Amino acid sequence: MVCFEKCLSVRRWLTFVTGLVECLCFAGIVFGWASLVFVLKMEGYFSSFCQNITEVNITDINVTGVNGTDVLDCGEQDGQFSLIFTVTSVLLNLSTFPTGLVFDWFGTTVARLCGIFLHTTGILMVGFSTPALSVLLFPALCLIGVGGGLFLITNMQVGNLFGARRSTVITLYNGAFDSSAALFLVIKVRNLLHEVHVSFHISFHFLSACSVIHLLRTLFLMPWNFIPYPLPEHYTYGLICGNSNTPNSEQTDRNNEAQNTVNETPPDRTDTESQGETEYEADLRAMVLSLFLTALQCLLFSVCATIPILPLQYMTFILQVLNSSFIYGGHAAFISVAFPVCHFGKLFGLVIALAGLFSLLQYPCFILVDDVLDGDPLYVNIALTLLILFAFIHPFSVYLHCRSLASQEAHRCLIPLSEEHDTERFQLQAEQRQWSLEFVGSGPEERIRVF
Repeated sequence: MVCFEKCLSVRRWLTFVTGLVECLCFAGIVFGWASLVFVLKMEGYFSSFCQNITEVNITDINVTGVNGTDVLDCGEQDGQFSLIFTVTSVLLNLSTFPTGLVFDWFGTTVARLCGIFLHTTGILMVGFSTPALSVLLFPALCLIGVGGGLFLITNMQVGNLFGARRSTVITLYNGAFDSSAALFLVIKVRNLLHEVHVSFHISFHFLSACSVIHLLRTLFLMPWNFIPYPLPEHYTYGLICGNSNTPNSEQTDRNNEAQNTVNETPPDRTDTESQGETEYEADLRAMVLSLFLTALQCLLFSVCATIPILPLQYMTFILQVLNSSFIYGGHAAFISVAFPVCHFGKLFGLVIALAGLFSLLQYPCFILVDDVLDGDPLYVNIALTLLILFAFIHPFSVYLHCRSLASQEAHRCLIPLSEEHDTERFQLQAEQRQWSLEFVGSGPEERIRVF
């Protein structure tokens, strides 16, 4: 038994570490597009959009090369690269909701197999693309982005393996997802420093070969369905567990059913509940501080961006990087705490999709600043700062909900059963008034605990 427990512990840590590497090196690489654009320009992608013009005002155009009096204007080429990233970013955000549905309906294995297929297909399309087939970059980056999003969604449930550290694991995965943009920077540096020119295609062929690692991890280090929370005792997962997966699958289903009613009837008491608080209530109460700090960081970021002092913008960039992990990681952790496991994918996807739609408002803001405010963003920044104040409503509402749950716990009462029909009567009233009942004792001493 001791050996079995050690194997489970090693297995969980191996799942966590490999998931972290997967998010760090593969899931969010599309965010490093700016570094890859430098390499693609060297290879001549979209070079047909560059034009040779003479005797022009060089300050009015995007100059990439000068030969005598000839000036090479590649503004349209840059526009194509920017369009690729814009389309990919919007599609990544909007596709998170349907991919979340796939995760909720079909489970981890099916969702990850879809993600591996999409991600690998996109990587191969970039690897086999040529300057003559530059248009392949449009579908390729979209497939890489959607596949990476599935990697992130399926990996965040790994936090359920670590109990109280669940939110920390989820936030780490989101931070790694954002940091994976550095992979394209590595490819850029390798092409710059290598004495003999080596095509970047080799790097993408290597990344496509790494899909075997994703597949092996899906089969041996991830569950078929979901990782439940709270975690059942001696919980195992992966094909290596053989027949032991069957009872754990049943246990997962029972756990999901219990989680579906967690907001209506409290679960069985645990150590945290001995002090009059369920584990669900304790987790939810702990999220209040996290949500408050996230809103506070957003406010500080907006205030720093509004103040027109150049040295202060160093702090603005630092806060922006921190906000990215806190917002996505914190809200993912909140969804995993407040809602059943079987709804995580669709709810997280809905949040990301709404965030993507809301981010499109930046373009009207740019137009407003350029055409109406003569390039001065001060008033727009002030308006956004005031708008961010509404973010504090979320932690405040969660705090009030926690107080309501605590009040219900304090007002629980014991009602004696004096007649035989009292049981049916109270059960009927409980259904009508959404009460929760708990039977205490037996025989003449039987009581109903109402809360």
